[in-house]
Amino acid sequence: MQLQISDYCLFGYLLIALYLDVRHSRLPNWFTLSGMVFGLMFHMIVSGVSGLVFSMLGLLAAGLIFLILYLFRAMGAGDVKLFAAIGAIVGVELVLYLMMYSIIFGGIIGIFILLFTRTFLRKMTAALFALIGSYLSRDFTDLENFKAEKGTRFPFMYAVIPAVITTYYYYTLY
Repeated sequence: MQLQISDYCLFGYLLIALYLDVRHSRLPNWFTLSGMVFGLMFHMIVSGVSGLVFSMLGLLAAGLIFLILYLFRAMGAGDVKLFAAIGAIVGVELVLYLMMYSIIFGGIIGIFILLFTRTFLRKMTAALFALIGSYLSRDFTDLENFKAEKGTRFPFMYAVIPAVITTYYYYTLY
């Protein structure tokens, strides 16, 4: 498969997202919304109504799946909106691969951070006590506080960039 104009637009968009996420630890609404509008408009101009449907399905698939992860506090709202924009730019099939690889790389990065910052045992023990305490008391505020205060966080773009490289490597191969 040969790369399309929309793929190159995605690469540029993600480089800006990487800068914003690393530098400011957030992705502004104007940025994510502009990605969604770009994807919808681009595909509508290039392919008409079928392009608009293609883009809308990608936006909805990514947005809804990552919204569920956001509700479980597994990721930030900016990441949800970013992936909705990515879905609008590349469509359902490619965004599902990007999401899968991003989650895998995010988990790997999280494990490396825990292992190499020498806080693994301390954080795992604290997480276990927070989980047991929340379960026994049927009050999950301790667990929520643990995730908010002591959880391992990093810019999700650190996982998105290798996910894009991996996805496009395999996607263009076949």
